[in-house]
Amino acid sequence: MVNFRVIARVFSIVIIIEGLFMLLSAGVSILYGEKFSLLFASIITIVTGVLVFTPLRNEEKLTGQKEGYIIIAGIWIILSLIGTLPYLMSGSIRNFSDVFFESVSGFTTTGATILTNVESLSHGILFWRSITQWLGGLAFIIVSLSALQVVRNINIQLPLNDFTGQLGDRIHGKISESAKRLIAIYSVLTAVEAILLMLGGMSVFDAVCHSFSTISTGGFSTREEGIAAFDSPFILVVLTIFMFLAGTSTTTFYFALKKNFTRVKQNDEFVFYIITCLIFMVLGSSALWFTGLYPAGKSFLEGSFHAMSVISTTGFSHSDYNGWGNLMLLLIFIMMFTGGMSGSASSGLKIIRLLLITRNTRHEMRRVIHPNAYIPVRLDDRTVSQGIINNLLVYITIFFITICAGAFGISLMGYDIITSFSTSAAMLSNIGPGIGSFGPFSDYAGLPEAGKWFFSFLMLTGRLELFSILIFFTGSFYRR
Repeated sequence: MVNFRVIARVFSIVIIIEGLFMLLSAGVSILYGEKFSLLFASIITIVTGVLVFTPLRNEEKLTGQKEGYIIIAGIWIILSLIGTLPYLMSGSIRNFSDVFFESVSGFTTTGATILTNVESLSHGILFWRSITQWLGGLAFIIVSLSALQVVRNINIQLPLNDFTGQLGDRIHGKISESAKRLIAIYSVLTAVEAILLMLGGMSVFDAVCHSFSTISTGGFSTREEGIAAFDSPFILVVLTIFMFLAGTSTTTFYFALKKNFTRVKQNDEFVFYIITCLIFMVLGSSALWFTGLYPAGKSFLEGSFHAMSVISTTGFSHSDYNGWGNLMLLLIFIMMFTGGMSGSASSGLKIIRLLLITRNTRHEMRRVIHPNAYIPVRLDDRTVSQGIINNLLVYITIFFITICAGAFGISLMGYDIITSFSTSAAMLSNIGPGIGSFGPFSDYAGLPEAGKWFFSFLMLTGRLELFSILIFFTGSFYRR
């Protein structure tokens, strides 16, 4: 039997935390002399969380991993549902399909929007919109620890990492201590970026909101034109650097701060991540320069910025890359299938999966020549079991099948094949903008009602690493 008391306990804590962040947004709203709708929404949320709070007995036990799957999916669904309150109560968005789409896009750190005039929103709502991404990214990093401590003697094993290939590199033996260190790193990076953006000419409000969006790899902006509204090379450089950092595992930061540079240098995933970023930055910059669109300096700035935006799944845009030609569009489409490191807020396929599958492919080529040889796949000098490799192959197969299914669904709405496939990949990888009709300076307001719910499902499925959502569509999950 599933222990619903433990599940209710986790959900109540999530609701209360969301209410506190909503209260922070209400403070911003009051500071700017705006309506009290956010305050009322936060009070309703906190009271709901308190009412749902479930005390647990000392002998409380868990029977399996079903609680983990329910909790993972439930966290983002509950966050998204309750996250609609500020929009609805303030009257910023009135249609529930639109509100839910915007809320899901925030908490899944996708950055897609149905809003056609972002700057018409109040400061409180803009702050809430940005902080939903920050909270969603932080929640994903904590959950990626693969275990959640409900009370001192109850740990729920979360199945999010079953198909990541991650061998486990926790920064502290205790889950709670690891979470505290990760939250501290995440918060410090956010504060440092906000300060640098202010030095680049952004207002305090814009700097904080864009810092929330960057570190969470979200992509929401306080301006209708996005990053293009800030015509500053310094801001572009800062955002490029912090998008790279946002796609880096927080455990890598921890070891770097502890001056344990040996662990950093011997991290195969981090090295592969750097190489991947550099290759696409150079290719993107070269494509822009050779086509004569920009001079060398501008090409490097634009190429690097957009390469990191897509690879880290942030989705910021400074220029409309739809007009950059087929070569650049092809590079952007390829980058949609990368993603950041495991243990970061980034989504997508993830670098660790690409690294392990690349090594396994190379070893399979060797096995063809030497069929009797034992050639294991290694990661950080540790042997990766064939079971993990098989899981990765299954995951990648289902990932591409889901993209094809998503593209088919989008094409039924009347969109062309380029728009359908790129948008499906952008939704599933939580990037936001795609190629074609849903490009960098487009919105999703024109989607039909069913399309908004379908896109919301794709965003949730991508954020929760496919299996945490798709498993609910299998009959075996409901059997004892």
